[in-house]
Amino acid sequence: MEPAKNWYAVYTHAKWEKKVADLLTRKKIENYCPLNRVERQWSDRKKIVYEPLFTCYVFVRLTGKERVTVLQTEGVLNYVSWMGKPAVIRDSEIELIKNFLIDHINVRLEKFEVGINDTIRVKYGIFIEQEGKVIEVLDKTVRVLLPSLGYIMVAELPKSHVEVVKK
Repeated sequence: MEPAKNWYAVYTHAKWEKKVADLLTRKKIENYCPLNRVERQWSDRKKIVYEPLFTCYVFVRLTGKERVTVLQTEGVLNYVSWMGKPAVIRDSEIELIKNFLIDHINVRLEKFEVGINDTIRVKYGIFIEQEGKVIEVLDKTVRVLLPSLGYIMVAELPKSHVEVVKK
């Protein structure tokens, strides 16, 4: 039986994402460097170029035993860590990135910070336009107190479905 493989993210030197991905491919290490199709305007023409979506990151899929080999690759600085260990990335998240980049060009990443006690407004779904207070921030969702009809409802909403009204 083949050992389980997980996705991890590694930090690279600036502007080395494509080069690191190529070096890892040569070492036969499964990797993914998400490339964003960006339309660039020159004085005489427009052209589609491919730029790394995540600056200084490349994703690798490997077993625990292969982790040292990745660190020995030129341009790789370290693993992205969570609580002192290399952070495991779910297969579904990698697939989501791949599918999103197939469907869209000129993709932009924006950091969205939501904090406990922030007042938010719901942008989508059944609670659209409702305001509430953030009581917990999770990885992909926030738990929000939504006062309605004299009751307090606690809803777990995707971060993408809310906007911060007041910090």
